Amino acid sequence: MHYESLFEKMPDTELESWLTILPAQIRQGLDQKKYGDLERWLPVVENLPQINASHVDLNTPAITISGDKPHPELKEILLQLNPWRKGPYHIHGVEIDTEWRSDWKWDRLLPHIQSLKGRRVLDVGCGNGYHVWRMLGAGAELVIGIDPSPLFIMQFTTVKHFAGDYPAYVLPLGIEAMPENLQAFDTVFSMGVLYHRRSAIDHLMQLKACLKPGGELVLETLVIEGDENTVLVPRDRYAKMRNVWFIPSSAAMVGWLERCGFKNVRCVDECDTTIEEQRTTEWMPYNSLETFLQADDRSLTIEGYPAPRRAIFIADK
Repeated sequence: MHYESLFEKMPDTELESWLTILPAQIRQGLDQKKYGDLERWLPVVENLPQINASHVDLNTPAITISGDKPHPELKEILLQLNPWRKGPYHIHGVEIDTEWRSDWKWDRLLPHIQSLKGRRVLDVGCGNGYHVWRMLGAGAELVIGIDPSPLFIMQFTTVKHFAGDYPAYVLPLGIEAMPENLQAFDTVFSMGVLYHRRSAIDHLMQLKACLKPGGELVLETLVIEGDENTVLVPRDRYAKMRNVWFIPSSAAMVGWLERCGFKNVRCVDECDTTIEEQRTTEWMPYNSLETFLQADDRSLTIEGYPAPRRAIFIADK
């Protein structure tokens, strides 16, 4: 993976202190001894065909890259990086119909956030970087995504191989690897991460530490209906997910953000997750939301909890 162009952008900015440890963090995050599947994925990425891109569109529902005559085996090559969870993408004639219609989430939040034009943006838990590309398309000057899953790094690197050297990067890190009190980003996104953290408050404080004074947090998470004191703590799994710790009501989430010192906190969207937005496809052929809900009552998870409902919160540092 090549990050030299990112390293060149970091000196003489608030990111400079991170540069002293970042190369070692990247090497650790892509250690083949630690992540055995890299041995299978790396040859795919390292031997991607060269196809010139004459058109790249980051502002359509599917990230679109097109140009020369498509490679006849491109679809089979990209399928080797399954499962593709966030998208969709349209790469040289190949439609990657991902598990999530991530464009729907983007459409819900975009009208409510500050303009990203000229801003330095961090996307925490970014997956394969679909929203990283949308943030860049919205005018961001630099977008850094972080996610500890090596497969997502391989998928992002693949898309960037075909798109070109844009100022967008996905690093193999979790938020705990971020330098303390970095205060380097104008906007920080955390979408679909909070409920996976054992300490929701610690996560909020980590996000706050990444923001410049006056910066904007955009947070999306699972919520349940209830008042400011309502929080669901699943006893074991939630919708078959093992690592779900806290699902607050929207009112409780607002209170948590205010307790952490955020200002102008507001919930700008709340809606149920549907089986049209999250589903099994050729590109993610495993069980998805439909099998995580009760067959005779989709308002409940298989465990009997309220079915997934998501909300978007915006707050200022």
